[in-house]
Amino acid sequence: MTTETNPWDFFDRLYCISLKQREDRRQSAVEEFAKVGLADRVEFIVSERLPYDIMQQIYESHMTCLQKGLEAGARNIVVFEDDVEFERFDPRKLQSCVEFLKQNPRWKVFLFGALIRASGKTSNPCVQKVRYQSLTHAYALNSDYAQTLAYVPWQGIANDTLFRPLKDDVYAACPMFAFQKDFSSDNIEYLRLERFRKLFGGLRRIQKGIEFYRRHMFSIYAVQIVLILLVVIYLFCR
Repeated sequence: MTTETNPWDFFDRLYCISLKQREDRRQSAVEEFAKVGLADRVEFIVSERLPYDIMQQIYESHMTCLQKGLEAGARNIVVFEDDVEFERFDPRKLQSCVEFLKQNPRWKVFLFGALIRASGKTSNPCVQKVRYQSLTHAYALNSDYAQTLAYVPWQGIANDTLFRPLKDDVYAACPMFAFQKDFSSDNIEYLRLERFRKLFGGLRRIQKGIEFYRRHMFSIYAVQIVLILLVVIYLFCR
């Protein structure tokens, strides 16, 4: 992929947060970035594990990325977490997503991967309009929206829920292509949740399943209704 045709060029600054102690994750992220045309393009924001709340540290690391991007004059800022992995990536589809964002400058959040609570079609088959649920391992913000978040001090709100209040101007790649690897968590509060997720095949499978369900929800309901009607007819006609 040449620089001239790299769709990532639309995003002025790209960052990845990581703890200094997790060299394994950074090495994994470097390999993942190289797979999607981001070799040597992502700046790592590395911090020491601090004694206070890990959730606060994650939040502040994300805000550091936004602050650095804004102070560098970035119009569009990408933030990754160091457990990101890519699957189903297609540079032509990402370029199509970029064209959509250019044509819709009011966008606030673009998700390369996340858990969503709703999905709808847009004029572009490579882009879905979504309601955000959780996960912040791979997203982009435009500078206007980033400005509203970047300098807000920690208020006890987990970073994973940051975009939930937004009811509009949130979009995602269709299908999403960024997932979280099943590394052991640095957040002891998430260890029970981590075990629960592994019972269902890990976050990648969960994210794919939720995305499929949200995109095809009405068709799934229609099939269920037809099956119920067929069972009722069969029982009635016996």
